[in-house]
Amino acid sequence: MSYLGSAAFYVPLLLALFWCVAPRLAGRAAVVLLFGAAVNSLLKLVFHAPRPYWTDPNIQGRQSLSSFGMPSGHAQNSVAGWGFFAAQTRRWYLWAGAAAVIFLIGVSRVYLGVHSTGQVLAGWGVGLVVLVAALGLEPIVVPWWRRRHLAVQLALSLAVSLLMLAAAWGAARPLRDWQWPQAWAEAIRAAGGVAEPVTLTDSAQASGALCGLLMGLSLVAWRGWFDPGGRAWQRLTRLPVGLAGAAVIALFEGAGLVQAFVVQALLVLWVTAGAPEAFVRLRLAARPTPGLTQAGDDRAGLRQ
Repeated sequence: MSYLGSAAFYVPLLLALFWCVAPRLAGRAAVVLLFGAAVNSLLKLVFHAPRPYWTDPNIQGRQSLSSFGMPSGHAQNSVAGWGFFAAQTRRWYLWAGAAAVIFLIGVSRVYLGVHSTGQVLAGWGVGLVVLVAALGLEPIVVPWWRRRHLAVQLALSLAVSLLMLAAAWGAARPLRDWQWPQAWAEAIRAAGGVAEPVTLTDSAQASGALCGLLMGLSLVAWRGWFDPGGRAWQRLTRLPVGLAGAAVIALFEGAGLVQAFVVQALLVLWVTAGAPEAFVRLRLAARPTPGLTQAGDDRAGLRQ
């Protein structure tokens, strides 16, 4: 259940959806989850709270984690991710299924000893705020964004991402001379982890990924969305082609702040804009045929 709230689950799922099934839906979900990831990395620095097994020897830590515990990222992701997909339908059993998964993901984090009940509840709360804000602002922000020139959209993508990174930098400043309490460090090592210095690498990666996503969606919308349909072999072939390009970019990953930001931005930019263009050029996908009329045109006049 814990896996269903992790990036290891969401990333492959969103890749497959974006490249092969429903790119617009996957793109919207990715915006919610990546913005939430940037918020979560910021809040972890703000609270810098320990995980339960770091402070209570009676709790067994079943995962070796050295990141702070408040709020729970898995719990937050579960509400933002599963809640987003449930919000696309009115079928009560899908809502009930999503609620059950969200609850069990939270329970799994407490069972593993990596989060307290309060940290899980906080994660659910933050995830709900992110989800409600995204669904409420989408009808306002997206049309406004589309009316801007492409260059302005790209500049805004960078500005929003750098603003999130700047907020994380501000939250990390009080931790410049912070040292791991001995009990926390020993608990982390006992679980098989390493008590590494506090850095902004996670925040830089989350902000960079958000930048690449906003830029990529802006570019693909400006250039023209690709058709995710096609024969089965075409859809399946997109996966190794897209992943091969991503693997090349991932070779340049590093712990440096600028490098982490840039590599993640390029990686997600490839996923959202570069790979779809490659699919079209390799004839693994096609661009949708434009309609003969625009919204509001007189079709009777067209027939004449």
